[in-house]
Amino acid sequence: MRQSFVFILLLVLFLSSCGEYEKLLKSTDYELKLTKMEEYYEQGKYTKASELINQIIPVYRATDKAEKLTWINAQCYLNMGDYMMAGVEFDNYAEMYAYGEHLEEAVFMDAMCKYYLSPRPELDQQYTREAIEGFQIFIGRFPESPKVQDASKYINELSERLAMKELLSARLYYNMKEYKAAIVSLENSINKYTASKYREEMMFLKLNSMYLYAENSIPSKKIERYQETLDEYFAFIEEFPKTIYYKEVADIFQDISKKLKGIAEVTKN
Repeated sequence: MRQSFVFILLLVLFLSSCGEYEKLLKSTDYELKLTKMEEYYEQGKYTKASELINQIIPVYRATDKAEKLTWINAQCYLNMGDYMMAGVEFDNYAEMYAYGEHLEEAVFMDAMCKYYLSPRPELDQQYTREAIEGFQIFIGRFPESPKVQDASKYINELSERLAMKELLSARLYYNMKEYKAAIVSLENSINKYTASKYREEMMFLKLNSMYLYAENSIPSKKIERYQETLDEYFAFIEEFPKTIYYKEVADIFQDISKKLKGIAEVTKN
């Protein structure tokens, strides 16, 4: 009986608070809305606080309260996990308040929101590229900031994600036996992501693709492509003398050397 009474009481209080909030949304008392918005924000009721901000901010647009409202709105979206809208608000703050109290953090958090939106490598990487650009802009604008080290760390992490994306694309070409397309894709990736942790795998996959491309070439192209593969082999071994792919690349070298020797003997005769 007591539990039922408590439940009913809580339900009445909930419905009452909902009714009060609905009345507040319809109210034209913007000072009251501003006060209640701050209360909701302090209580962690970010959805309600943001709804009120979006109602009252046009009224306070040209006042000294506008900067604070824009900043709080960005924080509300951030705390709600709505990184897309949070990024929009942080960007708005940075554009509207070039000398604002939170300018440095707004520029950084705009990039962070793109970072949070960056998906796994298999998916489209538009947000990843935008996040990298955002962190680069931050470093350029605030080179003395203590957050520069974090920004650089995030750039490296996101760059690896892009490298992995391109490696996955190259693997797809390789698995489809589109070796020429794989070679071109890997060459671009190797040149673009020179310090990537995937560099060894990229170079090995390129070497193997070149070998198989030569293997499947018409006779008149085989010698040239075998020679190009050998050049790639020597470049690979020079950079990775203790490679985990040592047996595979050694087999490629031995097979090509044997075939070139055989071709040379046939040509001589």
